Amino acid sequence: MLRILDARTGEPVAAVPARRGLTRVEAYACGLDLTSLRVLLTADLLVRALEIGGTPVWTILTAPREHAELRAAATALGIRPFEESRDLGSGLGEDQVVHVVREGERTAAGGAVVTVAPVVAGPGDAEAGDAGATDAGRAAEEAARGAVLRLALLSRPRNTPVRLDAATLDEAAHTLARDRSAVARWAREPSRPVPEGVRTRLRAAWEDDLDLPAVLAVLRDVAHDPDLTDGARFETYVYADRLLGLELARDLGSPA
Repeated sequence: MLRILDARTGEPVAAVPARRGLTRVEAYACGLDLTSLRVLLTADLLVRALEIGGTPVWTILTAPREHAELRAAATALGIRPFEESRDLGSGLGEDQVVHVVREGERTAAGGAVVTVAPVVAGPGDAEAGDAGATDAGRAAEEAARGAVLRLALLSRPRNTPVRLDAATLDEAAHTLARDRSAVARWAREPSRPVPEGVRTRLRAAWEDDLDLPAVLAVLRDVAHDPDLTDGARFETYVYADRLLGLELARDLGSPA
């Protein structure tokens, strides 16, 4: 069962309602910046984890301004669309509410609160707004940059501040390219099920307060475990990517 640290109480709480009802996830973005995108990314991961576990989810974006630009930037990071809070009524009778906010930000009363530490761009690095460019000639480039930024943020605990300098982004780009190439190579071998022990480790990691660095660590172990077949590695990475959203199988069928 997915449990998250509630910033209101400092105690872990279940994100899954006791009656297996609806969970409402509401993300609060106070502007178009990297920290707001990290808030939306955290909400996206929470939604994905709940959906993998079979919990119905209602996702909402609360943002005072720059809605179109913020949504474009979020799309570039592979964040799925949220409904607008201003367009909705008082609720759908949800059984659990989780607010995702940046550190120090207040929310409406009720429900659990998940906080996200700030993100700072390094000198000379792109600001968040650049990730939302919609010019057709730059679409592929922006999508690639978005995936790299997503991985860079996933690699750090969400309650730890992140400085996105050139070295951090280069490391993420190298890791993403390596993993996509490996998945494409493994796909050429006969498929095998995700080993139950590996599946248990992955679920234990992301159900423990969305510990994404631990999920990535499990994948590194899988890549180097001599006892696993390439078919099992492939299925493991594809399974984990339902949460990670990195399009790890994107290069299937590409030349060796």
